[in-house]
Amino acid sequence: MRFSAPYQRSGLAEKAYLILRDRILKGQLPLGSSLSRRALANELGVSLLPISEALQRLESDGLVESRPRVGTRVCDPTPEEIRERYEVREALESQAARLFAARAGVRDRLHLVREAESMDAMFNRCTTSTDHDPEFLYAVHSFHSQLHLRIAEGAQCGTLHKAIERNQVLIFNWLYDVAAHRPSLPPSFHYDLATSIANGTPEEADRAMRTHIRYGLENVLQSFARDKGAKSKQIRRVK
Repeated sequence: MRFSAPYQRSGLAEKAYLILRDRILKGQLPLGSSLSRRALANELGVSLLPISEALQRLESDGLVESRPRVGTRVCDPTPEEIRERYEVREALESQAARLFAARAGVRDRLHLVREAESMDAMFNRCTTSTDHDPEFLYAVHSFHSQLHLRIAEGAQCGTLHKAIERNQVLIFNWLYDVAAHRPSLPPSFHYDLATSIANGTPEEADRAMRTHIRYGLENVLQSFARDKGAKSKQIRRVK
């Protein structure tokens, strides 16, 4: 079977997108890193067009930004932008928690609690282990993203699920160890959330999710503010 040029280009763009997305989320391309289309094309062995399509998609995800006289780079959010993202996440996921508490079936509730226990075990391993394997950390945060999406699925609102899924990409990159040093989580952090959502009223589920999302926010914002200040000092010294 022979594929048309547009089909082949689409496949190459998808491959480039996934490679670059993984590098960003794993911290291999740090926040603010410049992205040269030509250099990426040479490295990945493709033409400029698939790279441009991949970068456009990453920009739509909110992981990449293009600015005049700056070029294309991995997004380097300000503390204010991060706070706004948290506010959006809180609004979306607290509603998902309310709907899960009201609509989810018994099986979904049991699965949520079991997965939350596994999530806590993984996070506790990250806290106690001296071997901070980037691949394991990536797997932990991927599992965490899926846990929150399971709550969205149990809410039985497709539009809300899609909105949370899109927002998760941003939180995934900005919230955790790749970008900021946040305090260690309580040992049963996710189990407590899951039991509140699975067994509580919609109002209790809402409160639990808001508390969960706000945990450590100020530490993240302070970390980003310090990084911004350090970068500004370096730039002034260079000038």
